[in-house]
Order: sequence, then C-alpha cells, then structure tokens
Amino acid sequence: MTETLQGKHLVVTGGDGALGQAVVHAFVTVGAVCHLPIYGPEVGDPEPGVLSTANVDLTSESAVEAYYASLPSIVASVHLAGGFQAKPIAETSRSDLDRQLALNLVTAFLCCREAVKAMRKSGGGRIVNVAARVVEAPAGGMVAYSASKAGVAALTRALADEVRQEGILVNAVLPSIIDTPANRAAMPTAKIERWPQPTDLARTILWLASPENRLTSGALIPVYGRA
Repeated sequence: MTETLQGKHLVVTGGDGALGQAVVHAFVTVGAVCHLPIYGPEVGDPEPGVLSTANVDLTSESAVEAYYASLPSIVASVHLAGGFQAKPIAETSRSDLDRQLALNLVTAFLCCREAVKAMRKSGGGRIVNVAARVVEAPAGGMVAYSASKAGVAALTRALADEVRQEGILVNAVLPSIIDTPANRAAMPTAKIERWPQPTDLARTILWLASPENRLTSGALIPVYGRA
C-alpha cells in the first residue's frame, strides 16, 4: 500500500477532528499527500504531506466546487466532516433537522459530486463516506441525525452503482461511538474499552481508499468495535 499511494493526492474532509487526524496520519505514513478543507482559520503548522485550506464551508455549493477545482489530480476523497445531535423527536425542530442534513448529507453529496468530476478526468479513484451504526441498528433519541446518516448510506450505494463502470469505487464506514476525548467527557460512565479507536477506523478507510481495493464498492462497512 505504501507504494500504491506514494506521492498520490487525496482529500480528507473533517481532517482536523479526532478521527480525521488519525486518518490523515495513516495516509501520510504511506506517503500520500492529504488536502484538508478546514471550516475555520488554519491553526498551527500541518505535518509534512498535509496541505490545509482555511475557511472552506462544505455546505456551500460554490465553495466546494471552487475547492475541488483548485486541486491537482486526486486518487481518493474521504468525507469525515459532519455533526451529531441527540434529541427526542418532540424536541427536534425543523432547523435541527435542516442542520443535521446540511452537516452530514449535504457535505457528503457536494464532495462526492466534485470528487467524481475530478476523478473522471484522471480515469478513476476511490470515495469513502462516513455514515453511522444507526443506519443498520436504529436507536431512539436521535431522529434527525439518524435520518441524515441514512441519507449518506443511500447516497453511497446509489453513487457506487452510477460510477462503477468508470473505475470509481464508493463505500462508507458505519462507526459506533468512537473513543475520542469529547466522547469520553460526554459519557464518563460508559464502557470505553468497547469503543473502536480512531486508528482502527483509519486502517479500514485507508484500505477502502487505496488502489489495493480493486473490487469493493457500494459497501457499508461496520466498524463497531464491541460497542
């Protein structure tokens, strides 16, 4: 895998988050060049092999179009950007639903669309989205989030069928609660040892996005750990 991605360019959205940092590190370790669209101002000095662009709003159609158009030829696009909200339906407003759809489904859709345009020019590539365990194991109290992630899963499968003959493979991972500092703080009494580690997810994403994945497309890969 080191040889197949050495010097190759790819996009990682949400690359500044806990999972994103693990994913970026996995790609950089095998010699890939990661392009990170950052929502806010760029902070700190990125590690070698990481090229960040500040102030990119992934819910904006024009911003996503301009960002992908500015990139060199890419072999993969990994979409980790998103958001979470837990509310019972009686307390969920229309604006809550709209925001979850924007953060999770709209960002994935726009990035998938522009990635496909870019990959058609180079003859193929790999796209990896992040849905969630709730797609296959529904849980109450998070209806808006669940609906948005179900949309990501449907987007993944439909797009995989649409572009399969063009050498573009499209998949998604379905994580449960990930072991991050924020989740530990939010759930201090949880059985943290059962949560999947960001590095575990990163390995799965790395393979799905690499040329070594020659056939798998339209898959929703469970990465639950023991949660």
